[in-house]
Amino acid sequence: MSPRATRPLVDDPAASSAATPYRQLHSKDHHSREFVCGWGAASVNIMLTFPINKVMFRQQLYAITAQHALGQLRKEGLIHLYRGMLPPLLMKTTSMSIMFGMYDEFQHALHVCTPNLPTKVNKGTAAVLSGFAEAILTPFERVQVLLQDKYKHKLYRNTAHAFSELRPHGVSEYYRGVSACLVRNGPSNAIFFLLREELKHSMPKASTRAGDIFADFVSGAILGAMISTMFFPVNVVKNQMQCVVGGPHLSMNQAFWVVFNDRGRSWRAMFRGVPVNYTRSLLSWGVINASYEILKRQLYPEDDIL
Repeated sequence: MSPRATRPLVDDPAASSAATPYRQLHSKDHHSREFVCGWGAASVNIMLTFPINKVMFRQQLYAITAQHALGQLRKEGLIHLYRGMLPPLLMKTTSMSIMFGMYDEFQHALHVCTPNLPTKVNKGTAAVLSGFAEAILTPFERVQVLLQDKYKHKLYRNTAHAFSELRPHGVSEYYRGVSACLVRNGPSNAIFFLLREELKHSMPKASTRAGDIFADFVSGAILGAMISTMFFPVNVVKNQMQCVVGGPHLSMNQAFWVVFNDRGRSWRAMFRGVPVNYTRSLLSWGVINASYEILKRQLYPEDDIL
């Protein structure tokens, strides 16, 4: 059964009362397609946006202006500009692969188990579950935070060294801040996958391939910027949780009040860095969404790309 023939089973679970065997819904190529394209899209994105992300991270961690953060990076020099890129490169490529791949897998699995589940419930549940699955990569976010913190430049030489230095503190130290990752990943994935196609289809239909790519970029950029802004304070709390090594593990609620009080109980201070984050997310998620669709067309031209 071709991927094109199976697509309506996902979009309209009520279309058939008989649950089609799970493997019949997936050809070998279809089974791996979403994982491969998610991985490739993330690779392109990280190479282009890492310096912007580093400026935003400094603002989140130290509550400084973008100009001040840029000044720090200029003083540190080019040798430190891409310091800490390996963890997000490894993490984001794997994370995007899991995000797109497991979303597709969960959709089909949910259809098999509950064929009469409404389409939006199917998609929303699959998206949340794929977000939770991404949380297994929390150790990479953890190490990225340590490597990007200027006060820890002399403590951790590189990714491998940071991982080894955390080992004496136990496995739980690698997953410090995982609660914030779960709170961020599940709902943000649900919003992205529920609105992604609807947003693109609401735009004027493109008559050329370039126009279609542009529509993918714009829809991804708008959604990414909106979602990242909504969850910005969650990332602020997560970064603060993960920049600590050793000692008690604060809950997300405890960490929030520590950060909130440290910033003078100001919500404006909790959103310090949003302009850079918004700009980065516009570019980042535009690149991810467009690259993902380009890769699907190039690697799997036989599929019916919606």
